[in-house]
Amino acid sequence: MQLKELCVLDVACCKKGTSVAEAARLMRQHHTGDLIVTDDSDGTREPVGIVTDRDIVMEVVAKGQDPDRLQVGQIMAKPIVVASGSEDIATAIERMRTHGVRRLPIVDDNDAVLGIVTLDDLYRVLADQTAALAAIVSKEQTRENRHRR
Repeated sequence: MQLKELCVLDVACCKKGTSVAEAARLMRQHHTGDLIVTDDSDGTREPVGIVTDRDIVMEVVAKGQDPDRLQVGQIMAKPIVVASGSEDIATAIERMRTHGVRRLPIVDDNDAVLGIVTLDDLYRVLADQTAALAAIVSKEQTRENRHRR
């Protein structure tokens, strides 16, 4: 399965100059724990970083910083780790493991944001595949029992 078939297409984004307070509001509005930070200067949404709810807690709230004065560009994770929509799940898992990231923005052929794949998305797919394998074993046992009577 290619990542473009799995990724969430309705991805929440913001710019580096967005205040941390506004980023938190956007996360709440979009019911997500992350925002892909983009540079739209050339007309595309090129990902340049990612900011998570954890970044806000650890870098702003816990340090007593003012979220209205700080910008996302000051706390975002960079350089960003991305993947192509044509890559497969195994490649994505290896990239996420190598870089220690739980979220992987997916880009199109023009390096613009296409979507995002998260660890939860991959767990869901792998759980479905594992269940399908378990069903094979169960059906095989049922078939064997019928033929041995």
